[in-house]
Amino acid sequence: MKTICLYFEIHQIIHLKRYRFFDIGTDHYYYDDYENERSITDIAERSYMPALNTLQEMIREHGSYFKVAFSLSGTGIEQLEMHAPQVLEKLQELNKTGCVEFLAEPYSHGLAALANAASFERDVKKQCVKVKEYFGQEPKVLRNSSLIYSDDIGAQAASMGFKGMLTEGAKHVLGWKSPHYVYNCAIAPNLKLLLRDVTLSDDISLRFNNSEWEGYPLFADNYVDRIAEFPEEEQVINIFMELSALGIAQPLSSNILEFLKAIPACAKAKGITFSTPTEICLKMKSVGNLDVPDTLSWVDEERDVSCWLGNPMQREAFNKLYSIADRLHIADDPRINQDWDYLQASNNFRFMTTKASNVGLDRGIYTTPFDAFTNYMNILGDFINRVNSLYPEEIDNEQLDALLTTIKNQGDEIEMKDKEITRLKAKVEKMQKEEDKLKAKLEKAKAPAPEKKPAKRAAKKKEE
Repeated sequence: MKTICLYFEIHQIIHLKRYRFFDIGTDHYYYDDYENERSITDIAERSYMPALNTLQEMIREHGSYFKVAFSLSGTGIEQLEMHAPQVLEKLQELNKTGCVEFLAEPYSHGLAALANAASFERDVKKQCVKVKEYFGQEPKVLRNSSLIYSDDIGAQAASMGFKGMLTEGAKHVLGWKSPHYVYNCAIAPNLKLLLRDVTLSDDISLRFNNSEWEGYPLFADNYVDRIAEFPEEEQVINIFMELSALGIAQPLSSNILEFLKAIPACAKAKGITFSTPTEICLKMKSVGNLDVPDTLSWVDEERDVSCWLGNPMQREAFNKLYSIADRLHIADDPRINQDWDYLQASNNFRFMTTKASNVGLDRGIYTTPFDAFTNYMNILGDFINRVNSLYPEEIDNEQLDALLTTIKNQGDEIEMKDKEITRLKAKVEKMQKEEDKLKAKLEKAKAPAPEKKPAKRAAKKKEE
């Protein structure tokens, strides 16, 4: 039986302000608060809330038959907390239905997986804590920023305990294979891979309102018919996109939400179900390895990382940023950590791209890629100075490695002691309960028995 896995990404760009060379050392605040508030408020009003309300109606109408998955970047959650808390409240309402799964992803929506494994792991774990805090779920499936994936990244995800990972069903990786099966990581077979159906996903997120597209207008019944026509053995249809596609990329006037709302009824009529990523990973077997030696993503025609690291400017900024990753971890300063999250965001490197793209790129305050590079490097220069003031650059790598090892060992020791304390507390509570029971028994035994009248006297009284 075919099943649709519907997933939406929620992330919000943190807009940097115009920062000049002469600001280095004097101004440590890097953000355009007005633009951040304006943009998240606009997206919440035009996209997030209408889309989430529609998904809630779909769950009310179809019950547990309809299911959907989300992932939220930690920085996106922070922006929603400040400027659009109603979006988080609506997601919590959806969570209570039991028909929604929340996935793990890097807190910063950054590219740490390409540079520093330890930073990537911390970034993902930090976001998992946030998801647990808001929705009470412990994510079992990982979705990296922009579906970035390789064999090595998959192996790390498996070592972190994830059951599955989402990535792109790119033609240059699949070859003759179909994205409608469950695969597994080539070097970590326990990690299941769910591959996005590029055509079906982009028909909704990129082409739906394009009157020049040969598939225009797209109707729900025709869309589901295409899914039903796939060979019987192709059972997993992964439709992944940004939530902002519903309302921003495809305006509400295009009837995009009406189209979405009609899909479950059409699917049910064809015997097609809906499943969350974890359900698929637990229920379905892999048909084999997927070899991905080179990194892929869901961006641009190349489906690689060239939109972020394709030119010398981007690589210089990227390498400079992650050169201080370990020093920053040791410093562990709250304000520095927040700036680190925001500066890692992939859009900072995307603004520097010199590639042509079939998807329009809004560079915000920047007029050219070089302008974006210059502004970012000015901010990064100030940021690195702040990190080095907390942890001097003169300390060599051997000392740094020794400190990192010490910190890790101390962390492991603290974790072990915490577990031992928890175990001993449980033991003490158990002993206390047993002691209370024993005391109650002893008190009962000491209590004087009620006086009983002799039988003869009782009988005599009866005769009288």
